[in-house]
Amino acid sequence: MKRRDVLALGLAAVSTRALGARPAFAQGKYPDRPIRLVIPFAPGGVNDVIGRMWADRVKDLLGQVVIENQGGAGGSVGGAAVARAQPDGYTLLLGGGGSQLVNPLAGKPLYDPLKDFESIAMLAITALTATVHPSLPVQNLKELIEYAKANPNKLSIANSGVGGATHITAVAMAKQLGIQWKNVPYKGGAAASRAVVSGESGVIINGAAATMPFVVNKQLTGLAVTGEQRIATAPDLPTFKEAGLPGGDAGTWQGILTTGGTPPAMVARLNAEIRKILEMPEIQQKIAEQGGVVKAQSPEEFRNWLKDATERWGTIIREAGIKGS
Repeated sequence: MKRRDVLALGLAAVSTRALGARPAFAQGKYPDRPIRLVIPFAPGGVNDVIGRMWADRVKDLLGQVVIENQGGAGGSVGGAAVARAQPDGYTLLLGGGGSQLVNPLAGKPLYDPLKDFESIAMLAITALTATVHPSLPVQNLKELIEYAKANPNKLSIANSGVGGATHITAVAMAKQLGIQWKNVPYKGGAAASRAVVSGESGVIINGAAATMPFVVNKQLTGLAVTGEQRIATAPDLPTFKEAGLPGGDAGTWQGILTTGGTPPAMVARLNAEIRKILEMPEIQQKIAEQGGVVKAQSPEEFRNWLKDATERWGTIIREAGIKGS
C-alpha cells in the first residue's frame, strides 16, 4: 500500500471519528459487539501466533474478537489504522517493536507512537537467538566476536529488514563491541534465516521461533539468546549476560494498545481481562514455545516501558543513521 493511500485511509478514519457517537462505555455495557484486533503483520509469524492465541482465549471474557492482518511498512500500516480509529475500545492493535518503536523512529512516521495510542497491556517479550552457519569456526558468542574482530567486514549478518529489531541489534552490538560486519537485509525473518542456512550470509540474530528448528536440524549453530533467562526452546544456549556480553536486553515484544483518547475505564477493563489470560498455564506454555516469556504489566507500567524503550532505541537509531520503511 502506497503512503498516500495510507494517509487517505487515515484522513477518512479521522472524519469518521469526528462524526462518531459517544463511546460505548458511556452508553451501557462494554463490549456489546465484536472487538477488532489489528495484527500489523502477515499471518504465520510470532506476532500472529500470539495475537490469535490471545483472541481465542479472550472471547470467553469479552466476547468475539475479529482479527485483521494489515501488514505493510514494517507494521506502520496496521498501526495507522488503529491510531486513526474511533476511540471507543473496539479497535485494538497487537503492537510491537516495528509498529511502535522502529518505524516511527527510523522511517516516515504516520503517527506518534505514544500520543496516538493508549497502552493497555504487555503480553510477552520474545528472545532473539544468535546463530551462525556451521561452516564458521565458532562455537559460542565470544568466539564469534573474536572471529569478527580478526576478520573485519568479512562476515555478513542477515537481518529481517532495514530498521528492524534484528538489524538494530546487530548495529548496536557492533558499536558496543568494536567489530565490523556487513548488514544484509532480507524480506522478513524467514528469508533471512534461509539465507544463513544456505551459506549466503554467515550470521543472524533473529527470533527464536524462526531459527531454533534449523539449530535442532544442525543447519545452524546456536550460540546464545537474549533476555533475562534461558528459553524453553533452547535450554542449552546461554544468555548474552551469561556470556558476559552486551545486547542481552534486545528482543521482540507483543502488547495490546488502542486508539488514543479511549476512556480509562475501558483500558482498565481490557487490562484486567488480559492479565487473567496471561495467568493461564497453557498460555504461558504456548508463549514459551515461541521463545517468549509472559510480561504482564499495568497500563501505566506498559506506557513507561514504551517511553524508556523509545529513548534507548531512538539513541541507537540516530547515532547509526538508520532509516526504516
